[in-house]
Amino acid sequence: MEERTRAYLRGRFRDHYRAVAPELPPDADEREWGYIPWTAGSGTTMVRHNSLLDLGTLGGFLERERPRHVYFSAGRYHDPGAGTMEAKRWRSADLVFDLDADHLPGVTEETSYAEMLARCKDELLDLLDILEGDFGFEDLTVVFSGGRGYHVHVRDEHVKGLDREGRREVVDYVMANEIEFESLVQTETVAGLGLKNPTQKRTLPTEGGWGGRVHEHVCTFVDELLSMDEADALDRLQEYDGIGSGKARGAYNAAKNNRREIEGGNVDVHPAFYQLARILVDEVFAAESAAVDEPVTTDTHRLIRLPGSLHGGSGLAVKRIPRDELTDFDPLRDAIPETFTADEVMVELPSETQLSLRGESFRLPAGNISIPEYVAIFLMVRDRAEKGKE
Repeated sequence: MEERTRAYLRGRFRDHYRAVAPELPPDADEREWGYIPWTAGSGTTMVRHNSLLDLGTLGGFLERERPRHVYFSAGRYHDPGAGTMEAKRWRSADLVFDLDADHLPGVTEETSYAEMLARCKDELLDLLDILEGDFGFEDLTVVFSGGRGYHVHVRDEHVKGLDREGRREVVDYVMANEIEFESLVQTETVAGLGLKNPTQKRTLPTEGGWGGRVHEHVCTFVDELLSMDEADALDRLQEYDGIGSGKARGAYNAAKNNRREIEGGNVDVHPAFYQLARILVDEVFAAESAAVDEPVTTDTHRLIRLPGSLHGGSGLAVKRIPRDELTDFDPLRDAIPETFTADEVMVELPSETQLSLRGESFRLPAGNISIPEYVAIFLMVRDRAEKGKE
């Protein structure tokens, strides 16, 4: 990045912070603060171990320093400005989850930015379903990271004191790590009429947690199976490894003759059906777990982006999203700062560029051209353009 470009970006970030005041997190004076300035060269320098007192007022600091990135700690400390973690004396920490496209299965270099963000949003909805439904968390803040994903801050009182191991257990549950089908199944002894020896009946819970999700998926699969022609249903069953024609017939007949029992959670209606249920559990884990970045959640000292600040790698806002607005939220429309939407500026493009922002597709030729400022800033911070001469 050329110095002319860097100076332009610093100036426009300052103008943004003059117009928009980011909101302080709870207990802001107990947190460590850090930032990355607009330094020359390809590397970055993190300035950290600051308390809010060291920075002064947040608005004054942002106008003065015009940082490229701004962070605050998930942890709360007795002395947040101390130079070592030990000297800070940890008190508690938010439970923070980071969803980033880099950690999502199936995302490659060929995946477009918009597709990455859409995939991340799907993972976010799965995560919130687990945090709210399974854990009962209520004090959640959802934030678009400004880059390739989302953050969720959980501040319920009973999670603040969790250590690394406790947080890792939460992550393992959210990601469905090492959850076995047998651990979800409840076994009860059934003494049937005329039976000399009691038998065992294995059932899935019909609601709540991973067991409830697996049960719902099994029931949905059974309904889809029974809606098919019998031959197609048998072919469908044989698509699964380990299920041949005989087991397919057994599972199909069990599903057809025991729909009510299956709806009640019974997966012991036939050995082949039980095997099918064990196979279907992997589909549930793949579809409904959340691929969070484990080190972020388990780190009680982690620095996380400040909502309301600007992301220096995209020019987009790190934006808090009200829960009831999440479904309609589009980061490539709703996270574009209004500060950058009024004017056009000149940029130098080394090659033809295509992108979509704010609902509009751009096909830009190489050379010195005039384009909307929000597009220009997006390209400049990503080192895909330099500030042009007006």
